[in-house]
Order: sequence, then C-alpha cells, then structure tokens
Amino acid sequence: QVQLVESGGGLVQAGASLRLSCAASGGTFSRYSMGWFRQAPGKEREFVGLISMSGGNTYYANSVKGRFTISRDNAKNTVYLQMNSLKPEDTAVYYCAAARNFGLTTPPAYEFWGQGTQVTVSS
Repeated sequence: QVQLVESGGGLVQAGASLRLSCAASGGTFSRYSMGWFRQAPGKEREFVGLISMSGGNTYYANSVKGRFTISRDNAKNTVYLQMNSLKPEDTAVYYCAAARNFGLTTPPAYEFWGQGTQVTVSS
C-alpha cells in the first residue's frame, strides 16, 4: 500500500510559477510510474503528465507541454510538478497518483492517489 501526500498548492497570479510535491510512503517508490492529474469544479479529472520509474521518461498533456515539468527523486520518495507561466485555466485540484506500468494517462489505471492540493490562478 502506497500513501501519497501532495503539497505546494496555493493562490498565484497568471504568469507565476508553483512547484507541487508529492511524497510517497509505504511502498517501493521506484517501482511505480507517477502521474499528475487535475480536476476543476464541474469537470472530469484530467491527465497532466507522467514520469517513468527511473525518471528518464516523461509525457505531458498538450495543454501543459512546455510549461510544466515533472521530475522525481527516488532517494527522497518524492515526485515534483514544476508549473510555469500559469494560466487561469490551470486552476484545479492537483493529484499525484502511482501506477505499476508506464505510459498510462487515464485515472482508472492508477492504483494509489493522494488527497490533492488546490491551485488557483487569478487573472
């Protein structure tokens, strides 16, 4: 059983940056591919990006490509989401999730989830 805890959310102005962290415990972190998802009010949870077990491969949704970067530190059991040039449409609750396989972009494919952290971008 893997427990995930996100942190780093907040209220920022458009154009600002934020870095989210997701700390894992209770499992072998390096065995899991990690994904980031987000959910805005009234909308379905959507894929943001993912990173492979080793951190050598990443994949992003088109809406965030070039602005967001995912990294991980397996020694610290932590995955990060660096968000630059934030836009009001990035406002959502952001979740990290763990999957046993790489390359998965749909929520049901992820086995473990954090509780989420709110990101609000004002215009």
